[in-house]
Amino acid sequence: QVQLVESGGGLVQAGGSLRLSCAASGRTFSSYAMAWFRQAPGKEREFVAGITGNCGGTKYGDSVRGRFTISRDNAKNTVYLQMNSLKPEDTAVYYCAADGTPWRVIVDTRAMDYWGKGTLVTVSS
Repeated sequence: QVQLVESGGGLVQAGGSLRLSCAASGRTFSSYAMAWFRQAPGKEREFVAGITGNCGGTKYGDSVRGRFTISRDNAKNTVYLQMNSLKPEDTAVYYCAADGTPWRVIVDTRAMDYWGKGTLVTVSS
């Protein structure tokens, strides 16, 4: 069982930056690939970024590539999402998720094993 707790959300102006964190419980954090998803009001949950268990591989959604960076610190059981050049369309609840296949990044919400409760990011224009 893995518990995930997100933090770092808030209100920011367009063009600004935020860093989200996701703290995971358990002693096998590196056994999970981690990912960030987001869900805006009235829209489906979408893949934002993912990282393999050993930090060797990352993947990004088309809408955030070049602006967002995912990273993880396995010693701290934490995954991060650095968000730069934020746009109003980035406004959403951001969720952290874990997948038990650490060697690959999965972008399908249905394949994730564990989810956090989310943190709200609001970008004003």
